[in-house]
Amino acid sequence: MKVNGKQEGTAKQLEIYLFVDPLCPDCWALEPVLKKLWIEYGQYFALRHVLIGQLDRLNGVSYKRIDRHASRVGIACEDRVLLQTPLPIPYVASLAVKAAELQGRQASIRFLRQLQEIVFIQGKTITETNTLIQCAIDAGLDVQEFINDLSSPSAVKALQCDLKISAEMDVREVPTLVFFNENIEDEGIKISGCYPYDVYVDLIHEMLGFHPQPSSLPPIEQFLHHALFVTTDDIAMVYNIPHSKAECELKKLRLKQKVEKIGSFWRWIG
Repeated sequence: MKVNGKQEGTAKQLEIYLFVDPLCPDCWALEPVLKKLWIEYGQYFALRHVLIGQLDRLNGVSYKRIDRHASRVGIACEDRVLLQTPLPIPYVASLAVKAAELQGRQASIRFLRQLQEIVFIQGKTITETNTLIQCAIDAGLDVQEFINDLSSPSAVKALQCDLKISAEMDVREVPTLVFFNENIEDEGIKISGCYPYDVYVDLIHEMLGFHPQPSSLPPIEQFLHHALFVTTDDIAMVYNIPHSKAECELKKLRLKQKVEKIGSFWRWIG
């Protein structure tokens, strides 16, 4: 289905929709790739996160073209929302991120990182509201406002909009990225699953119609300060260096008390 144009306020040449589940390990594993993509080519694209709370994940990956869709210019969501009781954990996680997003996009990103730290590094579950509240505290949110929003129609409606976008773009697997350029007559490209970095770069080149010069990568220390959590393989991939050299650089930072090792992860402590 065709649309009338890009969303208002989008001035960059490409628009990328990133469909994620906060509790999906593959979505978290893709983060270093996306961070490198943003550093090198972020001047050419706007990135929009779309949350998926529950999903029947398909086996394998897909890479195909899709039409532009009406969801790109806004979705009319239902005012009345019926919730299951008890709510499934994936839904609760996505709803909590949308509640945090009501305090701003950066607030939601900080909250999501805290949530993923609890799940993927500390190995905890989020079956209790207290866990979500602790994430809000650690993310520097207005905690009382977050608690109120967590049970408000606004957060539910915002998540419902994301779910409707995913349904209309026929997204059935996470992570999924959908690329659109500024020509409304062109089709978008949808790619599901995790791929090597060069695949996403090739897609950007194809959608732009030329090969831009990538921006320079920052020092590893600066990247870690932004990423907070990385593996040695992440650093090796981002900086295109051997695993042994990445390990050596991270150990140097540990001696400087800039990072600490938690299992297979390196955590920035600055």
